[in-house]
Amino acid sequence: MLGLLAAADGRRRTDEIEDLANLRFGVRVDQPGQLVRDFQTAINWDTQKSMPLSERYYLADAVFVAGVEGDGSLIQALADRLEDPIYPLYLGRRSCPTAGRLSLGVRAGPLESEIRAVPWQAADWHRRTRPKTVQLPLYADVTDGLSGATETVRDVPLSFSPERREYGWREVAHLTPVHYPNPAGRKVPDWLAALEA
Repeated sequence: MLGLLAAADGRRRTDEIEDLANLRFGVRVDQPGQLVRDFQTAINWDTQKSMPLSERYYLADAVFVAGVEGDGSLIQALADRLEDPIYPLYLGRRSCPTAGRLSLGVRAGPLESEIRAVPWQAADWHRRTRPKTVQLPLYADVTDGLSGATETVRDVPLSFSPERREYGWREVAHLTPVHYPNPAGRKVPDWLAALEA
């Protein structure tokens, strides 16, 4: 997410990103998507020598509601840049361009409550595969007052420089999931109802 914001803002890989790394981040999983394996081969056309084989993994058909919290003027500038980015935007790799609407606007409330308030963004086909009530996982950077399970992850970009790509640590809280009614959902059979009768 921070790489996408840096690209929208026109920052080169060697530019400072400390202000972005200091933003508080949160995400809600609206449509988890599928893990797709991509087996890649390459050849150096000058030498005709094969390059190392590699496997890449991507999330396909995933939808997330993500937000950042921080200095109001920085947030507004980033929101404006998402509407008119300097560099092309993609999700992780150039072969994964963004699709659909990227910005849901700037909001004034706390990060967690604003992410909770956004309507469910899943595709219609996905909604039909889910039950009548859905639970959407919610994660956010740990701050004072947050309780629940946490995990430590090493994904805070300190430098995107190709010569010195670095990542720092952060604490992520697993927050209470967001519950949404799903009128398009399928009824889940109650397999134990016969035992209760």
